[in-house]
Amino acid sequence: MFLPGRFVWRVLLILHMSALGLEPSGYDSDTVMCSQGLSKCTMKDEMFLLAENDGVDVEKVTADFKFCSKTSDQCILCLVIDTELHVHNTNVEFEGSSELDEEFDSEGARDSKASVTMCYKTPSTMPTCKKVEFTVNHTAITQQNRTQISMVITQPAGVSFGNKVFVYPHKFLHLTQEVDAPSLNKVCSRKLKKCAEECRVPELSIVIPKEMNSVELQFDGRNDSLPALCIQYEENGMCQRWNRGTIPLSSVTHCMCLMAWYDEKYVRAQWCPFTNMGFSHKTVWRNVSVSVRPTNNYGPTLLWNLSAPCRLDGEVWPCRKENSCREMKGFRQKLADGAWRQNSKGLWERRGAFEDIDLQPSPCVMVKIEGMRHELGPFCFNQSDRWRWSLLAVGVMLLVFLTLLVFYIKRDFVKKWAWSWHHGGFVKIGRKDHVVLLSPPDVDNVVTESVCGLGSLLCNQGFDVTVDQWSRTEQSTLGPLPWLHSQLLKLNHQESRVVVVLNHSALQRAEEWTCQYKDEVVTKKEDEGPCQVWSPYSDVFTASLRLIHDHRQKGRAGERFLLVKFASSPINDRNLPELLQGLPLFQLPSQTQALLTELRLGVKARTSRGKSRWKRCGSDGWRAKTKNSETKPLNHLPGKT
Repeated sequence: MFLPGRFVWRVLLILHMSALGLEPSGYDSDTVMCSQGLSKCTMKDEMFLLAENDGVDVEKVTADFKFCSKTSDQCILCLVIDTELHVHNTNVEFEGSSELDEEFDSEGARDSKASVTMCYKTPSTMPTCKKVEFTVNHTAITQQNRTQISMVITQPAGVSFGNKVFVYPHKFLHLTQEVDAPSLNKVCSRKLKKCAEECRVPELSIVIPKEMNSVELQFDGRNDSLPALCIQYEENGMCQRWNRGTIPLSSVTHCMCLMAWYDEKYVRAQWCPFTNMGFSHKTVWRNVSVSVRPTNNYGPTLLWNLSAPCRLDGEVWPCRKENSCREMKGFRQKLADGAWRQNSKGLWERRGAFEDIDLQPSPCVMVKIEGMRHELGPFCFNQSDRWRWSLLAVGVMLLVFLTLLVFYIKRDFVKKWAWSWHHGGFVKIGRKDHVVLLSPPDVDNVVTESVCGLGSLLCNQGFDVTVDQWSRTEQSTLGPLPWLHSQLLKLNHQESRVVVVLNHSALQRAEEWTCQYKDEVVTKKEDEGPCQVWSPYSDVFTASLRLIHDHRQKGRAGERFLLVKFASSPINDRNLPELLQGLPLFQLPSQTQALLTELRLGVKARTSRGKSRWKRCGSDGWRAKTKNSETKPLNHLPGKT
């Protein structure tokens, strides 16, 4: 729009004065005004990265805030930016047709297009820019090619009440202006609160029914809905959120204030309606508490601490408790003379000290509150408080001592827990896993002593051990295979196992048993005869081979059976008969600890050891790793025909 020079700057002056006074004006949308010599002024949003100035230099920027009237009873915050420009004489783009004779108008004036971009931002937002485009009539511009524009930006993006705003022209950062948006409290304290939406506050009314021991709060004449509400003791006290429409009378004091608001962007209204209600003072008096503590850190001193819902006027003094508490002269202190602080519970505290006072016997404290007819006290140092702390310390020490004593008595169980955790998992304290220890066939005295020694070792480690050599009578009564079946019925835990001891005769028996149950006869040397037939009822070892075969068919042989060899010459999975391949094998005594780990933790132990020598392979049970971390497949052993 184009306005004559004097009239334009009269308008700009009015706008500037209005901004300073925060008076409302008639603008309700973004507006740009240009001085004499500028026409066709338009303003549009511009991206910060694409902003530029064309044909002008910015010499001065002035910015301030004002209120713009949206309607007669509603106004909004506006940012007003006044800019002084210097127009270039060169690089003029002439308007008109392409014919040279139409290059100049009838008055000989030259018109050119130009633009200027103004940006603003808060410390926490990205810049927002407005680009003003206009046509310059160079012959109409006076004062050495200088001109002015004024921008009114309604509801500037990202700007709220109380924000600090930086206004600057693009590429002229040295002209940056810093302006503070008016605070909401400042705006709402003036007549603007009638038109600013953010100044709208709830209306509070208080009702105290006779039949109820509470105060009923009504906002906007209703009690079924509440705005955001908080309660504070004293006008400058911390505000504690409250979500009920009633307040118990026992909590109401003369210094209680209420603060309510509709939304976070709205101003908060504060009321202190109980100041002149007599019952509210009594609530404060009933909740006064005083604590006393003597100290000798910097000479004999009696410390006192008074707490109450409100700040109080009155006096406090020390006294000697005899028949009555006789005042110790010269120590009176006024409550109003010191600093009151509000603690985390919302109570106001006043602390003080009586210095250079005789602490023998320990003095007490009396309090006189202004408005009360009688004095409060005496408040004396309670020796029981010290005893409580002493008893607490003794109790903690006793608990630590009993804990150490229990650990000492149960040290074996603690060691077992720690050991099992280190090896892959926890075992259950008090549980006795069942282990069946089977001897090889044709045992001699050396093997017998080794088997019995292993059984004793397992018993000492907390296992419930059954050794076949210790149950000869029972085997004679039931028979080898039924006796072994009866022992397997006791294996209720996955970790409970059958330990088979190997020697040369045991390996030979397993080889012959494997040959016996092949679908076709194993090729022998010319001087050897056919496979020898062994009955599972002949001895316990042969019976165990039958059960190993059955468990292999189910893929559970490695979960039930494991092998032990006492011989000094080590054997590995490849040297075992095909029936025993894949079962966990332990060389004793070098692998005694690994055997105990396997018996206690079972599958957990193998799973937790990433470099375990055993690996699960489908239905074939367990098989040994090769040096290249590959597994050797097993031929499936057919069932009995």
